[in-house]
Amino acid sequence: METVGGDVVGVVLAGGLSRRMGGGDKGLLDLAGASLIARVIERLRPQVGAMVVNANGDPARLARFGLPIAPDATADFAGPLSGVLAGMAWAREHRPAARWVATAACDTPFFPETFVADCLAAVGERHTAIALAASSDGAHPVFGLWPTALAGDLERALERGVRKVLDWTNAHPTVEVRFGPVVLPGGHADPFFNANTPADLAEAERLLRGV
Repeated sequence: METVGGDVVGVVLAGGLSRRMGGGDKGLLDLAGASLIARVIERLRPQVGAMVVNANGDPARLARFGLPIAPDATADFAGPLSGVLAGMAWAREHRPAARWVATAACDTPFFPETFVADCLAAVGERHTAIALAASSDGAHPVFGLWPTALAGDLERALERGVRKVLDWTNAHPTVEVRFGPVVLPGGHADPFFNANTPADLAEAERLLRGV
């Protein structure tokens, strides 16, 4: 049975430098017995038709997850937009029928299980509209549904030096998709809670274990 997001390629964004976590692969850090990125992959996989990990450096360190690796589209750690374009480029080559890529950050293990479906519902028939996630904590533009038809425009924007997500999305039809809190053993949490620091990781552990 085809998933609701069958024409969507899921892209796990893991190309950042993780400075606030002390560097290294933040996604490989353990959270209650599983790595952060494993939890994100598990949550995104049933929502999409195919998946890829956006990561830089030696891809062998991520081989255990059995997913293709797409490095940043630029060489200067240009932020999430470069990862979005990397996902679009992978989709164009390997899943040419895909209309969208859906991005999820590798350090955000609680994002909604209906994320892709809700974004698809929000854009409806507007196949060139971008859907960006939001919650009571504000906008979360790293979590988005991006039309692959905009790949050329995004590539040109990156070449011009555009780096902030909203600087690019503001030039295109965009819909905000709001999500409520998630209920975890340790209480309610923002669905886009991300583990940026060791203290955040400890809080995520508390939320999952309920202690």
